[in-house]
Amino acid sequence: MFFDEIASGYDSWYDTPLGRFADRVETALAFDLYKVRRGDLVLDAGCGTGNFTLKLAQKGARVVGIDISPKMLALARIKAAREKQVTFHQMDLYHLDFPPCHFDGIVSMAAFEFIHEPQKVFHQLMAILKPGGQLLIGTINRDSAWGKRYLQQAKRPDSIFRHARFMNLKELRDLDRQNLEKSGECLFIKPDTPEGKINMKEEEGARVAGQGGFMAALWRKPRIAP
Repeated sequence: MFFDEIASGYDSWYDTPLGRFADRVETALAFDLYKVRRGDLVLDAGCGTGNFTLKLAQKGARVVGIDISPKMLALARIKAAREKQVTFHQMDLYHLDFPPCHFDGIVSMAAFEFIHEPQKVFHQLMAILKPGGQLLIGTINRDSAWGKRYLQQAKRPDSIFRHARFMNLKELRDLDRQNLEKSGECLFIKPDTPEGKINMKEEEGARVAGQGGFMAALWRKPRIAP
């Protein structure tokens, strides 16, 4: 399993200046779109090592994290050992083992890059979401400088991105135009930005000139008519 191969070094990205900044702006975008309510049961779909799972828990949610990689989940469980309201399960996003209308909210950050049937997975996620619940998907923007960088990396046989299928913002929104509430972009600075220019001033300046390297969209499941 290719995610197991990178699990041990996955979090090292967040120790770099660029990785920390990317995580900061992606998190800000996610929580600007998706408002966590304390006590809600939230699914982190494709949780990896639990980076975003912990952020949801820290905002008061009861979180279930799922991922296909046992090694990623092993690291996530270590990181979340003190979080009583967090559980993890090994599960394939193509085959979700939850009852219908189960979760108050669903978040998937940096997982849809590796989904080759996004419409199928999207409908499965909506099926296990309660009426009135919200689904947030955040993923790399194919049309950005970051997307182009990762597409180049995908040509290498040792790159994780050789398994990726990137979308652009239109394709992300097109997963469900009818129930789409809002969307946004971030990470406008380029992946080759010098360390001294990795800051919010440069990010805001780059926003005018380019497309965000990371994008997110929020949908709300229709409420059942009385």
